[in-house]
Amino acid sequence: MTEHDTAPVLVTGASGYIGGHLVPALLQRGRRVRVFTRAPARLRSRPWADQVEFVEGDATDPDAVGRALAGVDIAYYLLHSMDGEGDFVTRDRRLALGFADAAAQARPRRLVYLSGLHPEGPLSAHLASRVEVGRILLGSGVPTVVLQAGVVLGAGSASFDMLRHLTERLPAMVAPRWLSNRIQPIAIDDVVHYLAAAADLPGHPNRTFDIGGPDVLTYRQMIEGYARLTGLGRRHIVTVPVLTPKLASGWVGLVTPVPAGIARPLVGSLVHEAVVKEDDILALTGPPPGGRTGFADAVARATAEIDPQRWRRTIIAVGALTAGCAVLGSILTDPGSAWYRGLRKPAWQPPPTAFPLVWTTLFTGIAVAATATVAELEEEGEDAAAAAFKAAYLANLALNAAWSGVFFRAHATRAATVVAALLAASGADLARRAAPTGRGKAAVLGGYAAWCAFATALTRAVAVRNRHASGRS
Repeated sequence: MTEHDTAPVLVTGASGYIGGHLVPALLQRGRRVRVFTRAPARLRSRPWADQVEFVEGDATDPDAVGRALAGVDIAYYLLHSMDGEGDFVTRDRRLALGFADAAAQARPRRLVYLSGLHPEGPLSAHLASRVEVGRILLGSGVPTVVLQAGVVLGAGSASFDMLRHLTERLPAMVAPRWLSNRIQPIAIDDVVHYLAAAADLPGHPNRTFDIGGPDVLTYRQMIEGYARLTGLGRRHIVTVPVLTPKLASGWVGLVTPVPAGIARPLVGSLVHEAVVKEDDILALTGPPPGGRTGFADAVARATAEIDPQRWRRTIIAVGALTAGCAVLGSILTDPGSAWYRGLRKPAWQPPPTAFPLVWTTLFTGIAVAATATVAELEEEGEDAAAAAFKAAYLANLALNAAWSGVFFRAHATRAATVVAALLAASGADLARRAAPTGRGKAAVLGGYAAWCAFATALTRAVAVRNRHASGRS
């Protein structure tokens, strides 16, 4: 056993998707693993937690980075700041410069970094930042292996989650024309193979290596392939030239659980083709066990423990309940009755034509937001929270239909005011329950609650102006 075999291997970013997969792979290879993290407690539940050494500290602290690097053989740099909080490009640059300086002093045998496949020329902020970090590490004076990958296929990968949620949730979509750009995706198992093998490359390479799977596909073909492989049926895609990355990322952030702050750089990177230009790594490490994983096999592995049909089943159930409420409310509503026409109404009441438009929009919005909330809670194993949300949503729909009956059929304006107030409170409660699953869903349900609050004020104003109208035909 050599000194290299006994010296620890440092993994930064172990709480992330790639790092969390890399640590057990290194342990299986017999490596001593040291994990550098701000919060060791968050990793104590990992199956490998009792097999690694933890060094607590922040990557912005030079002393903490120095402690983490002391005496290590290989250091894996898997840090990035793409979290939707501020300028990730500047933060990534500072982190990389600090790590490079500390590595130059600690002198590990090698640094390993995972970057992104990219073409020559101007790049998106996300890819340009990844490339810049790689160059900083390559210039550190410590031999550095930079692996460059495209879309990583695996449950929990942000790029894969974006792909699968778009496919599962949108049977038809209007998409940017750069969905026709070529991409060479790679399975998470293959990424981990190359990362782990990079520690044992002969010599002292200081360069980039492209890594990818055997298939070159367009993003459109990936969407269509995912739908076919998971039994979702055909997806209908219309491409247009006017959907900018900023607009597209906002749309992705609304439709999928991927936060807009993360979706934006990911979508921005799709304007570039991401194809392997050289396969030098294969001659040095050999292919992954069993060969490189194709797209179909990668999707099968990634979806082994998830349910691609969950969204479809949930939207059908929630949509049917919401539509039923809308139909019942419409039947109970009678704005043409002599009683309603005879009511004195406040000057600030919207015109009659506004109500069908607003309620149709709101019902559509709350159905989608409720579906997304239930599906994501269930996917995260939060079954109790999902069940509680369903019950609260059913109660809300019941109150919604009840208001129409109490107001238009029973002519009980004061009671209808109480029902409207309960409806507004119920809408606010739905927004509260949805908030942990994303701001977009909470915003939609919050908007619905706000309209219900307005309806409460309007109902009360009508009741005050027509104290003696209740029960009159």
